[in-house]
Amino acid sequence: MANIYYETIDKMEKSKVDAEYINGWASGYLRNPKREEQRITEAYDAGYQDGLSKKVDNFQSWVRK
Repeated sequence: MANIYYETIDKMEKSKVDAEYINGWASGYLRNPKREEQRITEAYDAGYQDGLSKKVDNFQSWVRK
């Protein structure tokens, strides 16, 4: 299971995915509590939900251009 976590983070970083999405995904995947409400961004929230669901291929719309 740990390999999936590290491989997904690595893949997202190499694809230049928004850092907020990556932080959210990692927090959700690890089942960490969410950030305080005023610090939650749309990208963080989307990543958090995908991480909770263990989705590893839903980050394409968060690639920085």
